[in-house]
Order: sequence, then C-alpha cells, then structure tokens
Amino acid sequence: MRNYFVISLVFLALTGCVTPRPDLPDTRSALPDPVVAPEIDSFFEPADDPFGSLNGWQQADIGAGLSALRRSCAVFSEQDDTALLSSAAPWAGTAADWSPICSALNVTADPRMTKTILEALLVPVEIIDPDGRSRFTGYFEPTYPARRRPEYPFTEAAAGVPDDLVGQSGGVFQRLPSGRMRPYPARADITRNGVVPLVYMRPSDLFFLQIQGSGRLEMPDGEVLRIAFAAHNGHPFRSTANWLINRGWIARHQASMSGISLWMQQAPESQMRAAMNSNPRYIFFRIDRETPADLGPRGSLGVPLTPLGSMAVDNEYLAPGIPLFVKTTAPGLNGDWSGFLVAQDTGNAIKGPVRGDIYFGTGVAAGQRAETVNAPGRLWALLPRALAADLMVLESQRLDVATGRPQRLP
Repeated sequence: MRNYFVISLVFLALTGCVTPRPDLPDTRSALPDPVVAPEIDSFFEPADDPFGSLNGWQQADIGAGLSALRRSCAVFSEQDDTALLSSAAPWAGTAADWSPICSALNVTADPRMTKTILEALLVPVEIIDPDGRSRFTGYFEPTYPARRRPEYPFTEAAAGVPDDLVGQSGGVFQRLPSGRMRPYPARADITRNGVVPLVYMRPSDLFFLQIQGSGRLEMPDGEVLRIAFAAHNGHPFRSTANWLINRGWIARHQASMSGISLWMQQAPESQMRAAMNSNPRYIFFRIDRETPADLGPRGSLGVPLTPLGSMAVDNEYLAPGIPLFVKTTAPGLNGDWSGFLVAQDTGNAIKGPVRGDIYFGTGVAAGQRAETVNAPGRLWALLPRALAADLMVLESQRLDVATGRPQRLP
C-alpha cells in the first residue's frame, strides 16, 4: 500500500503554493493567491465557509460533473461497502462513506440545488505535490478514417491483443514458444515483427490514437467503429515531442498534436518511424460494440466519459471515481478556468498527485480545444465531511514540531 503521507493533503484554509517546473511557463498569476497561515494553531483551521472561500466554485458549471459523478456512484453501488476505493489512496474511504453523497444526487435534478446539497455534505481538501509540481492537460476521442484491408496510405495495423502477451503483477511479459517468459518487446520490435490486425490506418493517425487511448474509425461504407484500449506492452511512455525538439526537428511551438502530425506527414519515412519508435510504449486495442454511440468512450473506471466532467488522474495518488475541483489556465475554455470533475480515467503520461487530463469530448472541435490546455494549476478532492475530518487528524500527526509545516514521511 502506498503511504499516503507522500502527498500533502490540506484543508482549504491551508497554504497552497504551487511551484511550476522550471521548463514550463509560470501561469500562477492567473490563480488565486495562496492562503498562508502564520500561526501553527491556525494551520489546520478549516474555513467557516469552505466552498464560499473556494475561488471559482460559485461560478463553476457543475452540470457535466454531476452526470459523471452519478456514473461513479453506479460503480460504488456494486462494490463491497467495507472495501477501500483505493489502496493507494485510503483517505478516500469506502463505498459506504460515499453512499450518502450518492443518495443526495437523486434528491433533485436541478444543478444549483444539487450544488447546495454537495456544499453541505463535502469538504474541499487541497492536494499538494511535496515537490511543487502540477500540470493539467486535455484529451479527446479522435475520429480517423480506416480500412479493413491495407491500401495506401492506410498501411499501419491497429493491433488486437496478441496471444503471447501475459500481464502479471511484476510487469507485462511475452510467452515464447518454449514457455519461457521475457519482458514484452518495445514498439520498434512489435511493428517490425507484425501484429494481429483489427483495421488499417495511416501510420501517424494510429500513433496519435495510441496516445489518446480510444477513438472512432470511419469506414468507406459509412460504418463507424469504436476502438478502445485493451492492453499495453509494459514499456514506459516517452514524449515524442521532447525527442523531436531535442533533435531540432520541430520547434517548441510546434509540439502539439496537430504540429507533430503535420511534421510526420512531411517527414521522410525513416524519420517518421524513428520519431514514433522514440516512445517504446505500444497500445493494443479492441473493437467496442457495447458503448452507445451517443456516449463517450469508457475510461479506466469502466464508465463512459463525460465531456468537461471526467478527468484522467494518476491512480497511484488519487482514488478512482471521486469528485475533484480544478483551477488552471485553459485557452480552449476561454482562459482561467475552474471546473468540477470526476476521476474516471488514467493515462500513460498522467503521473503525479497534482496531474490531470481533462476529457473534452469527441471530434475535431474537441481536439482543437483539448490541445490548447497545458498549464500548472491547483487541485482539490471533495471529500465527505467525516473523511475530511479523519484526514485532518492524520495530517496533524505529521507536523514538524519547529515549523508546524507538513513533512514528508517514509
């Protein structure tokens, strides 16, 4: 079990300074000033009106987030009441802890009234990375043309899960004909040795589909297939954008999905292949015929994602299914933005406690908005009052005696 003291979890009235990475732009001027508590006794003093003091909450449209939270509640209702939602984040409690909140969502369909009910039942608890890092990005469900058989330029197969792939707690392995197991090969070896084809796509389209994790494929006869994440090869995700920048093949302002896609369309085959192979992680897919076409793709929680209501997080730090409040800078959402989101997905590059990938929806317009989002921000978990009170006690036990500040414990 991950020791959850690695993350500094503090109440709204506590200090909330976020220090961006030095290689990323500092956009903190767009965020509210942190509240600094000068006295040790007030360091764990919750605000009299937590949501009233949460800048941006009153103006936030929570309709999409409520729809997403109802889907989380459907998952909670099928879980053992006494089982933790997450062993990595035990502070998020059990399904039973969330039952009153889930029941309250059925009292009224009016978002404004529901917001008032949530304010009575939940407490915002800020999540702070001890190393001061934070990052919020956006993703979407793309739509690409595809073919059932290879024909130029649809020459790259979207692969199904191979029979020799074995997932174990220690990693992802390949079972050889002899029965011996070895780590599963990297992207370059997989594409060179052949895959189990589901459909055929343009190479650059498939590459970005693997980054997004799911999408819709348009066939020449008008049929639209939904393709979803099924497995990966166990290798770490590496940034192709950084790889291209470091070689001088693109400028930093071109390091977006559309910019890299344009470069791939114009680059020699050898350079395009080298760029794709710089990310050794390879995604295998399945055809999803179960999810209704009018709903979003299913995230790692197993429920359809809600545009601007669902967010991918790192499940090593945050419990799947819980509600969150985010403040960040989102040009695709008209600048400074605050939103009520639910942790319903995860991703290859989503690593860290204050790291989120906001789901924008399906299609080109959603993609254009999603790729503009890449900024530091702040993140709150909205916890049932009893859980928040328990967390305050746990945090108070790890204060540094001299400074009254939280310290990272082993």
